[in-house]
Amino acid sequence: MSKPLVTVVVATRNNRKTLDTCLSSIVNQTYEPIELIVVDRDSTDGTRDIARFYTQNVFSCGPERCAQRNFGASKAQGEFIAMIDSDMELTPHVIQDCVDTMYYHHDTKGIIIPEESFGQGFWAACKHLERSYYHGNDAIEAARFFTKKTFDTVGGYDESLISGEDWDLSARVRKLGNIERVCSVIRHNEGHLKLLYSLRKKFYYARIARAYLSKHKDTGRLLGGGIGVVSRYRLFLSRPKKLLANPLLGIGMLFMKTCEFGFGGIGYLFPKSKRERV
Repeated sequence: MSKPLVTVVVATRNNRKTLDTCLSSIVNQTYEPIELIVVDRDSTDGTRDIARFYTQNVFSCGPERCAQRNFGASKAQGEFIAMIDSDMELTPHVIQDCVDTMYYHHDTKGIIIPEESFGQGFWAACKHLERSYYHGNDAIEAARFFTKKTFDTVGGYDESLISGEDWDLSARVRKLGNIERVCSVIRHNEGHLKLLYSLRKKFYYARIARAYLSKHKDTGRLLGGGIGVVSRYRLFLSRPKKLLANPLLGIGMLFMKTCEFGFGGIGYLFPKSKRERV
C-alpha cells in the first residue's frame, strides 16, 4: 500500500542564511513521499535561487506569513500538511512520527512538534533555556501538522492576524478533535541572537497583538491564559533547579524575558494603525 503524500509549506523572506539547511532537513526526512512548497515574499537576497534548488514549487505571495501559508496550502496535493518556518531545521524522523501519530490516534486533527532553540552567543543560550520550559505546554506550543481536510475545514490561518496566528489556528482545530504531540523536535535557529533584535521583534508583534487578544478574550489576556506575563514567571520559577543549574544563564534568561515583556507592553500601548500595516 502506498504511503500518503505529505506537503511541507515553508514561508520565507530574505532568509538565505538559514533556508538551505531548512529545506535540506525536509528533503532528507526518513519519510517519503514529501511535496515541498516554498512561498517567498519579495526576497532580494537570493532566497528564491536556493528554494529552486530543492523544489519547482516556488511561489510569491504576501503581505504576511499567514497569507503565504494559506497560499501554499491552496497549492498542496498532500493528505497531510506541515507548516515550517525558514529558520527551522527538522530532525530526521519528524514527518514519519507525525504521520504515525495521525494513524494511531484516529481523532487527531493537529500535531504539536516541540522546538529547541540553538544559536551563537549568550542570548541564544538564554533563548534555548527559555524554550526548554515550554515542552509539553499546550498553552504555549501550537500545532504545525494537520490533515489537509482539517486545515481547509477551519479555513486555514486568519489573515487578519500577524501575531498569535498559530495559537488561533490551534484553538480552532482543537474544536474538531484532539491535538497530539510527537517526541521528534524542530531545531529553531536563532543565529547570533542579540538582545536588541529580540526586543525590537517583541515590540513589533505587540503593536499588532490587539486583533488576536480581541478574538480570544477568554484565553489571550496578557496576564493569563498560559501565555501571559504572570503565567510565564510562574512556569520559570516552578523549576528552580533548572533555572539555577547555570545561575548566570538563568538570570540572563529572566532579564531577557523581563525586557521583552516591557517592550511588548510599550508596543501594546502604541498599536500600529491599519495604514502602517499596509
